Amino acid sequence: MTTTLAGGRAARRQTMRRIRPRRSPAALLLVAVGAGAAGVVWLWWANTPSVAGNGGRILNAGRITGLLAGYLMALVVLQMARVPALERRVGSDRVARWHAMSGRYTLCLVLAHVFLTMWGYAVQAGRSLGDVVGQTVQSVEQLPDLGKAAIGTGLFVLIGLTSIGAVRRRLPYDTWYHVHLLTYAAVFLTFWHQITTGNDFAVQPAAKTVWYGLYGTVTALVVWYRILTPVRLNLRHRMRVEAVIEETPGIVSVLIGGRKLHRMGAEAGQFFRWRFLAPGMRFSSHPYSLSAAPRPGLLRITVKAIGDHSARLRELEPGTRVWAEGPYGALTAARRSRGKVLLVAGGVGITPMRALFETLPGAAGDITLLYRANSTQDLALWGELAKIADERGARLMYAVNSPDGERPDISAESLRRKIADIDRHDVFLCGPPGFARSVYEALRGAGVPARRIHHESFEM
Repeated sequence: MTTTLAGGRAARRQTMRRIRPRRSPAALLLVAVGAGAAGVVWLWWANTPSVAGNGGRILNAGRITGLLAGYLMALVVLQMARVPALERRVGSDRVARWHAMSGRYTLCLVLAHVFLTMWGYAVQAGRSLGDVVGQTVQSVEQLPDLGKAAIGTGLFVLIGLTSIGAVRRRLPYDTWYHVHLLTYAAVFLTFWHQITTGNDFAVQPAAKTVWYGLYGTVTALVVWYRILTPVRLNLRHRMRVEAVIEETPGIVSVLIGGRKLHRMGAEAGQFFRWRFLAPGMRFSSHPYSLSAAPRPGLLRITVKAIGDHSARLRELEPGTRVWAEGPYGALTAARRSRGKVLLVAGGVGITPMRALFETLPGAAGDITLLYRANSTQDLALWGELAKIADERGARLMYAVNSPDGERPDISAESLRRKIADIDRHDVFLCGPPGFARSVYEALRGAGVPARRIHHESFEM
């Protein structure tokens, strides 16, 4: 059995909207981050009139690495706050990559700060490099809030180890996710020693005020968007599972009912983080894209069983309470800049593409969807896609393996043959990482500028 969702009025109105491309603020945000880092360096420089001796040089190196680590800690938490301006304008994938990169830099700076500071103390006390461990133990026992900072540093190391690619791939997603949440505790524990033992904040009360303001603002954003906003959303819309329907072997659609769901602010191409309050699933939160435009009383996700959580979705009972956070993601019509659009989907990547195929503004002939799957039996939602194509005058193509298993050719040459003016298209792309990389390279080879290839990938 498969689902068939008729196009809603809101979806039809969406197709008639004007194209209004929205620029990403990523470049301006990076400039602002750089300006903040420059301000931190200036603070260190202004409070360092002179440096004398090896101990002084090492200690001052420890000071600047500590200040930069403290600044980046605030940014790491900000990138976890799921602020809509970041998630929807910059894109969840890019924010996730910023977060991963900031986390690596932060951990390196924290470790450098600890080592250099303890080494500098040891040199000033007439000790050698080999006495760093003993100096560290002594400082933790004597200096205020350094015990908390030591625990926080240990948590940062644990988080960093579990974020290494080889380790993360072996960990269950839920384990990695909950360990990652310890970032909040690590930042809290390391914050206080910055204020109580940081020389720059002792001699510059204004700097201390700015530091409190930075961390206070980030804390407020986390509380608002990670706690209060989801509580308000779920109390208002009261979502429950309506039905679970198998689309193709291994792929199910979950229909989710609730109150005024079209007013959640979700757009085609976006996703929510879903928590199903069923036995064994209530502590797991996973991201799944909408596979249809929101209806007043219905949302739908379509999921392939590739892990424990996704495999258990088929067991959900109607009436199961649903807790959602979002919407997130910037793979929406707002990225479009040209009249013609090519949507490319691989496997279960069809879910956001199906929603965009239904709602992207455009006249007959403007929208093309290319769907890659292993076989025709794996073409989930094909009946709906064909109906949408007929109603909109859109073009629908599929690329499946031949009976002997040969993979279809999706190269720059084949794309140009199928779509002669492909270089004048916007392209929306979603699929497994390997597929997405190969199609991206083919599109570039076919003459599509990188700025007009829109994708959200957490591994590309």
